[in-house]
Amino acid sequence: MADIPNNICLTRNVGDELSKFFHENRFTKIAVLVDDNTKNHCYPIIIKSLPSHTLIEIPSGENHKNLHTCEIIWNALTKLAFDRKSLLVNLGGGVIGDMGGFCAATYKRGIEFINIPTTLLAQVDASIGGKLGIDFNGFKNHIGVFQNPRLVFLDPVFHQTLSPAELRSGFAEIIKHCLIRDGEKFHYLQYTPFDALDLFALVEHSVKIKQDVVVEDPTEKGLRKILNFGHTIGHAIESYYLDVPGKRLLHGEAIAIGMICEAWLSWNKLSLTDAELAGITQYILKIYSPERILEKDIDSIIELTNQDKKNEGAIIQSSLLQKIGDCTFNIPINHVEIGDAIRYFNGSVKTYTK
Repeated sequence: MADIPNNICLTRNVGDELSKFFHENRFTKIAVLVDDNTKNHCYPIIIKSLPSHTLIEIPSGENHKNLHTCEIIWNALTKLAFDRKSLLVNLGGGVIGDMGGFCAATYKRGIEFINIPTTLLAQVDASIGGKLGIDFNGFKNHIGVFQNPRLVFLDPVFHQTLSPAELRSGFAEIIKHCLIRDGEKFHYLQYTPFDALDLFALVEHSVKIKQDVVVEDPTEKGLRKILNFGHTIGHAIESYYLDVPGKRLLHGEAIAIGMICEAWLSWNKLSLTDAELAGITQYILKIYSPERILEKDIDSIIELTNQDKKNEGAIIQSSLLQKIGDCTFNIPINHVEIGDAIRYFNGSVKTYTK
């Protein structure tokens, strides 16, 4: 397994590491991008380690990850007269990291930025690998670029600011990394109570797995697609419920459902065994206790998979498991199979969560 990449700082003292970084590097101007949550709960953790800077505050939530919010950020940088020797500090979860990085990478054709991911989800997923972007017309991450931050600071201190639901949302990506690359670690998860898990060690494990994949395929032409296990259907579910009052799901909650569905597809189309499918299904349902998807919603969710970024032409392509710990990619799936996978999930909720 790869070492931690050079632009990742895994630490238990983010304040000291930031002080060191700013002592060694000089910028003409610095701005910190926050939302209302990170301004109140995370900014106080690092403020004493920052040199003179300006705050740029945007609304929180996936529904604000769009061009309108980018305009707010670009306008702020312009009014502050940021030049190409300036720095943007992205303090927040995946929305802040994706969108702040995208704005930095496109402002004046690119200024430097650092990420301080404050959610478990962003620490193990969005902050690694250089993917930046925003949602567009209801489609997840539809507009974006590849650009690595100067540095990413990962500190579990920010986990204390998260609700149990947000912590479990991030944990879905840890489960995914184990399912696609480390079957032994997945079995460890299965037999270890959630509250007894060492999340610091699991963040490091996930970063190394993602780095292994990204080094081989930095722009997602092939192998990197395995990092999308659970996302073909999961993203469609997340997108569909984004604007449904009372039904909105956190990213990890939707991906958890997607992993169950795509595990069923792996069993149906590849070589995942009955026992492996049951183990994945039962474990995910134990962690997340999701609700079934209404039959009337299934066709609309299926339609959204037509926009998945792994697709080629009219062919929907998914990343599926040959076995736990071994994922492959570019497996064609069709609307009927997706519907059957969602109905398997619905039946599993009824079977395993009585």
